[in-house]
Amino acid sequence: MQSTPQQNSPLQIFRVFLRLGLTSFGGPIAHLGYFHHEFVVRRRWLKEEAYADLVALCQFLPGPASSQVGIGIGLSQAGLRGGIAAWCGFTLPSAVVLILFAYGVGLFASESVNGFLAGLKIAAVAVVAHAVLGMAQKLCTDTPRRLVAVIATLLALLVSGLSGQLLALLFAAFCGWFFISGERAGAAGEHEMRFQGSRTQAKLSGLLFVILLFGLPLAVGDRHYLQLFDGFFRSGALVFGGGHVVLPLLQAEVVGHGWLDKELFVAGYGAAQAVPGPLFTFSAYLGAAMETGVARWISGLICLTAIFLPSFLLLIGILPHWERLRLNTTVRRILSGVNAGMVGLLTAAFFTPVFTSGIHGISHLLLAGFSFWMLKFKAMPSWSVVLVCGIAGLVLY
Repeated sequence: MQSTPQQNSPLQIFRVFLRLGLTSFGGPIAHLGYFHHEFVVRRRWLKEEAYADLVALCQFLPGPASSQVGIGIGLSQAGLRGGIAAWCGFTLPSAVVLILFAYGVGLFASESVNGFLAGLKIAAVAVVAHAVLGMAQKLCTDTPRRLVAVIATLLALLVSGLSGQLLALLFAAFCGWFFISGERAGAAGEHEMRFQGSRTQAKLSGLLFVILLFGLPLAVGDRHYLQLFDGFFRSGALVFGGGHVVLPLLQAEVVGHGWLDKELFVAGYGAAQAVPGPLFTFSAYLGAAMETGVARWISGLICLTAIFLPSFLLLIGILPHWERLRLNTTVRRILSGVNAGMVGLLTAAFFTPVFTSGIHGISHLLLAGFSFWMLKFKAMPSWSVVLVCGIAGLVLY
């Protein structure tokens, strides 16, 4: 089934992503697993190859990769309104909870909640394992691709952090260019994602990104709300690797400027670990926890919008060109290698931190195995697996 414009309404996209936003625990790698199961395996909104190419692109862009993949899926289905619907559905549940937490609602202190969260980590193990296996079967179809995936796994495990990820992807791109025969352009076109944005819209989006990135620091003056917007926009525009990598930038902005106490910063970060959806929603907590002169929830939404805005502008600016570029024969060869490398990165992330943080005993391993069986052989939706594991976590705790 090919992705086509207006295939799904913004409301339908919002509903699907809202359910994912309520149940997608486990961090960005797990989110990619949830997306894969929902949109490639279950709903078939995207072909495997188109999804893999989108993931590969977002890995090279600054900002939260999993959120960018979600926005890209929305853009491919219903244009800008679809992208906004996908972002709202996936992001708002955790943002609302974190804003409430900033008001002093202690939602994550009880032992029962800790047990539930332990179950959710087990669910993430099953979801990521299912996604890695599915992508490996589709993207690592011969010996060279399998070797690239294995070496990329080792590189990501041996060289920690963003450096290891970039090294693995660059190695995979090099191997794809020189040693892997890429999919022919015509076949790649069968897996296209048709984005509705025009070249003019793309140019305007890219221009706005540059203006905000370099112009905001010159315009803020002593206006606190502009300082906030500028700080969070730069954090979203300049961080590669997403997730935890953004924390030093945010700490430098809010704690370094004296806008928030360090203890409150750490408390909010702990709360952000306990909610579903992207870690970048931590920005909503920070905005709501600071004294900005406006209502806390408004400040939270300002910071939330600012940190995700670069992702929207970059995707709108790049995706129309990307769709044409990815049909180039040389680019297809490179993408063949990068996609095999992505399987390696996901495999490395499955081992650590997904498996190591989720499995702490034979009972956890058995529950993860049962959950994988539900996904693989019973085609159960990922949200049902999350629910089952959450309840089981309460019992095991």
